[in-house]
Amino acid sequence: MRRKIAFKPITLLLLLITFLSYGKDSDQHGDSKKDKKTEIKEYIQHHLQDSYDFSLTSYTKENGEHVYVGFPLPVILWDNGLKVFSSSKFHHGETVAEVDGNYYKQHHAKIYKVDGPDGKIIEDEHHHATNVKPLDFSITKNVFVIFLVGVLMFFLFRGLAKSYANNNGIAKGAGRFFEPIVLYIRDDIAIPNIGEKKYKRYMPYLLTVFFFVWFINMLGLTPLGVNVTNSISVTVALALITFLITNFTGTKDYWKHIFDPLGDSMPWIAKIPLYIILIPIEVLGIFIKPFSLLIRLYANIKAGHIVLMSLIGLMFLFKSWLGSPLSFGLAFAISLIELLVALLQAYIFTMLSALYFGFAAETHDHAEEHDGEVQHL
Repeated sequence: MRRKIAFKPITLLLLLITFLSYGKDSDQHGDSKKDKKTEIKEYIQHHLQDSYDFSLTSYTKENGEHVYVGFPLPVILWDNGLKVFSSSKFHHGETVAEVDGNYYKQHHAKIYKVDGPDGKIIEDEHHHATNVKPLDFSITKNVFVIFLVGVLMFFLFRGLAKSYANNNGIAKGAGRFFEPIVLYIRDDIAIPNIGEKKYKRYMPYLLTVFFFVWFINMLGLTPLGVNVTNSISVTVALALITFLITNFTGTKDYWKHIFDPLGDSMPWIAKIPLYIILIPIEVLGIFIKPFSLLIRLYANIKAGHIVLMSLIGLMFLFKSWLGSPLSFGLAFAISLIELLVALLQAYIFTMLSALYFGFAAETHDHAEEHDGEVQHL
């Protein structure tokens, strides 16, 4: 079966290549090609941005009117008081929204205040908006998807817990699929890195962050245009939670290793010159660990979206029997890889979080037996 599935795309690709002599690329030269590149680049940038409405698709009527299919989301601003209104007032960023005598306009997926219904965004020499930017607490597309995934996970784990309770510890229904994953996180991630004595206190977070990142990444591969984890603010929030849990649950041995990494291996007088270098490195490591978490997740997901959409955009540039099928084949291959990356990034984030928790929860019960040795490397 696998050979047949793999053989069909290859056969289709070869058949398309045989029609190479019939391909035409008369529109690939001159200014039109340059304009098309710019248009594709702008579309990719727009796709990666968050939005104040949830657009499923769009189309253009014969009279040139552009119609969006989706639904608006609530806009919540603090500008000399609370301003709450529907994002439909922006008409997908095409008009200025008037609320209680104040006027607001969208610019690069952000909301700025303007001085009237015909107000414009004023930019400096670096193309940064200089208009007043109110505090924004809006329910954007990313926030809506986060809430949606949160509700989905609540009912998922609630159903799994009920199936355990009603079937003598045996999962039923969809729980049969998720049970091996839960057991894997417990037996192969939490226990080996944290230890059997303390892993239970971290399991709720490890399960939550794994399924949250996995579900969010999988939704990012759908045509819905959901790109939550390629937003740096989301990955910063996830890494910050790991950072806080790590340091607030750290034992005295964890903090002793940071500020006294050599332990009792030598007298304090001899350690002082070394600690001038070692202690700043250890303290810096406290912040480097969560930073590596957020950058790894953010960069991998965003790069994957950019590469995938760039390959799709090449089909509109080549316009030939050779270039378009090759671009489609590469985009299809990258899509399959992205399915693996979506799961792999959830695994890596969970694994490293468990590793950091293990460092924080580590205790030396037999420290007196190791005098003269380095307690923790």
